Amino acid sequence: MIESLLVANRGEIARRIIRTAKRLGVRAIAVYSEADADLPFVAEADEAVCVGPANPAQSYRNVEAILDAARSTGAQAVHPGYGFLSENAGFARTVESSGLVWVGPGADAIAAMGDKINARNLMAAAGVPVAPGTTEPAADLAAAVAAAAEIGYPVMVKAAAGGGGMGMGVATDETALRTEYDKVRSFAERMFGDGSVLIERYFPRVRHVEVQILGLADGRVVALGERECSVQRRNQKLVEESPSPAVGPELRERFLAAAVRAGEAVGYRNAGTVECLFDPGTNEFFFLEMNTRLQVEHPVTELVYGLDLVEEQLRVASGLAPTFDPDALTPRGHAIELRVNAEDPKRFLPGPGVISVWTEPVGEGVRVDAGYAAGNTVTPFYDSLMAKLIVSGADRAEAIERAKVAVAGFEIAGPKCNLPFFAELLEHPEFLSGDYDTRIVTHLR
Repeated sequence: MIESLLVANRGEIARRIIRTAKRLGVRAIAVYSEADADLPFVAEADEAVCVGPANPAQSYRNVEAILDAARSTGAQAVHPGYGFLSENAGFARTVESSGLVWVGPGADAIAAMGDKINARNLMAAAGVPVAPGTTEPAADLAAAVAAAAEIGYPVMVKAAAGGGGMGMGVATDETALRTEYDKVRSFAERMFGDGSVLIERYFPRVRHVEVQILGLADGRVVALGERECSVQRRNQKLVEESPSPAVGPELRERFLAAAVRAGEAVGYRNAGTVECLFDPGTNEFFFLEMNTRLQVEHPVTELVYGLDLVEEQLRVASGLAPTFDPDALTPRGHAIELRVNAEDPKRFLPGPGVISVWTEPVGEGVRVDAGYAAGNTVTPFYDSLMAKLIVSGADRAEAIERAKVAVAGFEIAGPKCNLPFFAELLEHPEFLSGDYDTRIVTHLR
């Protein structure tokens, strides 16, 4: 097993990785920005190094500062968490060329899946269903218009290098396409340094279902069930659950088999997620993207399968066998994750501030992965996620009832918070029935 691990991230995910590392006897090293000096993950690490000011480009995305921290502390490995540099193939290569162990998929797999058009083409060649769309970037507006005419409106205009729900727009006709194309291309150039745009079929009523995969040290790829991620605002997730209430045994088998083929197509190692769009009207699903990292919502998979995915990541990176039998994976019960953000519960606008009260709920089947505590400040420099409230039960009904109690028992004062939204969602007939899609948040507003 790896003996020392530098966590190149912050907040709840850094704290969560550190917790597993310390349980396994692995020395846990944190890096932090000046703005995060008082956060729990810094205090809980065995060692912590300040890597720069609040601006992520000068701290959490500062490759040289992170590598200097690894060298100065004698770190053996680097875990990137999610966000920041986690899906940066160049960073992965630099870590490995520096003689460190990279806790994640290989740089080639990251690069292959980072370009959405390349990823679509690879998946199609591997027999993974893909939605109708372009097989190369729309070089200009005329090419985009021609592609949309062939695919049929409405279409999704997407940044080829995008991810995390960013860099996307919907066009219902040519006039809208002209506007969205320029908007998405400009955003992509600014945010990703790559203005390439692809055009895909847009499905007005669709569910977002993803499969957790794990590429093992012996070369096998296994699927650890699916997650339902259709409760979203601005194409970004708020709630995830496993298993999906929309997926039955036969469909699940097809989902998991397609995800394994996707991982095998790029020689995948370590944890990753194959995200799909599912059309409940036709029972068809289509590859959306592969996230080449640990997902925010990984705890629901952990609770349903009884695993610690960070431990499994460390074992793969160490060349060790998993803690479980890949041929005898058995999910049990149901789990739901609620992303507790510092944001207005109505308009979902960020609301940073000093936390004056922080009381976490407790009870059977309740888990809180928190990045903050009372007295900490949620700053405007980073993502608004403060904590993840994860609940589990013998079935979906029990998980929902426990979630209601846990939400009511979670007290946060100071910054704005979206807990009132979850209280509303958990009573909404559409969510309770399990028959919902990505439009559910707009139905509550």
